[in-house]
Amino acid sequence: MATSKVTYLGELRTSSIHINSGSEIISDAPVDNNGKGEAFSPTDTVANALASCMFTVMGIKAREMDVDFSGSTAEVTKVMATEPRRISEIHITFNMNLEADEKTKTILERTGMTCPVHYSLHPDIKKEIVFNWK
Repeated sequence: MATSKVTYLGELRTSSIHINSGSEIISDAPVDNNGKGEAFSPTDTVANALASCMFTVMGIKAREMDVDFSGSTAEVTKVMATEPRRISEIHITFNMNLEADEKTKTILERTGMTCPVHYSLHPDIKKEIVFNWK
């Protein structure tokens, strides 16, 4: 069964519908690539997916450890390269809303680095990941 259905809306914009939930993601080409930049670009969603995935696997591990880091945030910066146009770097700063001991920090940070998106990204993409704890 398909995961999603993507429709080209014209003007360099797409609509992606998640089959199981019906939720929608709109993408738009960025201004520096002939678009309007009015929504996440496809490459923005890739960079954002890394932070979301890392939070997800960390959340699974945190639940097992009876730890709650709700309210934590991640700031994502995507760096593009040319020829060919591609993502060259992803910088993520996690601001963890949790006072934790060193063991808990290490477990959660290492767990985050094992997320499926991290493993799926090309090894040439530089990933700079920083964790700031309370």
